[in-house]
Amino acid sequence: MFGKDLLVRMLDRRDTLPTDEIALIDALPVRPVTFGPDEEIVREGSRPAESCLVASGFAVRNQAIREGKRQITAIHVPGDFVDLHSLLLKMMDHSVSALGSCDVVFIRHKDLLTAMDRSPHLTRMFWLSTAIDASIQRTWITCLGRRSAKQHLAHIICELYIRLEIVGLASDQSFAIPLTQAELGDVLGLSVVHVNRTLQELRATDLVSWKDRRIVILDFERLALLADFDATYLNLFHEPR
Repeated sequence: MFGKDLLVRMLDRRDTLPTDEIALIDALPVRPVTFGPDEEIVREGSRPAESCLVASGFAVRNQAIREGKRQITAIHVPGDFVDLHSLLLKMMDHSVSALGSCDVVFIRHKDLLTAMDRSPHLTRMFWLSTAIDASIQRTWITCLGRRSAKQHLAHIICELYIRLEIVGLASDQSFAIPLTQAELGDVLGLSVVHVNRTLQELRATDLVSWKDRRIVILDFERLALLADFDATYLNLFHEPR
């Protein structure tokens, strides 16, 4: 299925996809590619003729500044289209890179447009996925500007757990993600020293265990309270679109 089954699960969590629309997704031709850690999947300034769907692993959106530093502006999980918006915006204003090893499939814009022409509802569901991306982006901005580093990190953990649980890749309050402290610094906008201190503060709450690549949430409700986490922005309501 090359990740298309996970895309269906993500969309079907928000509205029921009829069998003909699932068949349209299944029929989309794909070009599978595996990327190694930090390899560039989509280049800033490029004009893609295809969009990228994460099949396994993680991808990040990032923007670089002249000093050589970067800000990670989104983490994408399996089942996510990382650049579906390029179908309309045409030119990429940021890069997409692999976080650890990452398997993706590229789907040509012309094939996506053909499927969308055949199903107005599927078009709305694809539009919904980009709207949720924007909602996540707004929440990340709020975290960067108004939450403490410890709250911000707790918020990201809550969010990733829910998003991974939707596609069947997290359970029992636990999930794996190959985030280094340097990469976490690029997410939080912090130095590695400050990241290390923030991790120690969060571990001291006894709400989270983070060993190697596995995160275990020991008390989700209290972690969400610490983070001021409200999942409304993930739009988990199942209703007609």
